[in-house]
Amino acid sequence: MNIYIVEDDFNIITILEKIITDRELGDVIGTAENGIKAMEEIKLLQPDIVLVDLLMPGKDGISLVRDAKVMNPDIQYIMISQVSSKDMIAKAYQSGVEYYISKPIDAIEVQAVINKVIEKIEINKKLNQIQSIFSDVDDSKENDAKNDMSGIHRVMQRIGIMGEAGSQDILNIAKYLIDKNQTMADFTVREICSIFADNPKTMEQRIRRTATIGMINLANLGIEDYMNEIFTEYSNGLYNFEQLKIEMDFIRGKSKRRGKVNIKKFIDGLVYYGMMQ
Repeated sequence: MNIYIVEDDFNIITILEKIITDRELGDVIGTAENGIKAMEEIKLLQPDIVLVDLLMPGKDGISLVRDAKVMNPDIQYIMISQVSSKDMIAKAYQSGVEYYISKPIDAIEVQAVINKVIEKIEINKKLNQIQSIFSDVDDSKENDAKNDMSGIHRVMQRIGIMGEAGSQDILNIAKYLIDKNQTMADFTVREICSIFADNPKTMEQRIRRTATIGMINLANLGIEDYMNEIFTEYSNGLYNFEQLKIEMDFIRGKSKRRGKVNIKKFIDGLVYYGMMQ
């Protein structure tokens, strides 16, 4: 992965470069000590991942991410800051940041977060390839894939949601997407629920509750063992990892906020993992 660092403290740039190099997390293709220079180089270099300081002279990290996302929405941004203001952190997430690393820099946290971002990038690439996979297989294999939901059943069982009120709704949508060779990007949640239910809002609520139970189950697994196989495999593929961390903090009693579920990401993730079983 190509990584770009934006940080006004040269010492921190040096630390981050060493962590990335020593732990073989990717290639640092450029650095900048201010947001204005960074904007120009990000546009030119098109990195996969950008580590960006929140508070910088000239152009702060939030403005940088918001503007850079317009140029290329696929670049993933990790915010780095010692600021603990909830409002400021919320603004960072709204700008397009999905991950957050606190100062002082901790090598283990940096490695864990970058690995999660890499995993997300790889999953997104594979999800985008699903349609081409279908078009490349012959009709008999395609029909087999359409009729085989066992992989999705297995994933749902592993995260403890099989049998929940919305589990059949989720299975119905997953099968529809596979049969139609589509993804959740082609619909709003309400639109796809309206295909199956006279009251799509109620169906959406069932799905959200069921997906939330899966998040809670994963969060508990992560609290018990951060390297738990099920936690590491599904924590970022089915959910936003930062939201899962918020849920873990809620369970620990460290926060009053709960993690939020992105239903479209959750269902697309299920389809992807189900097909890979």
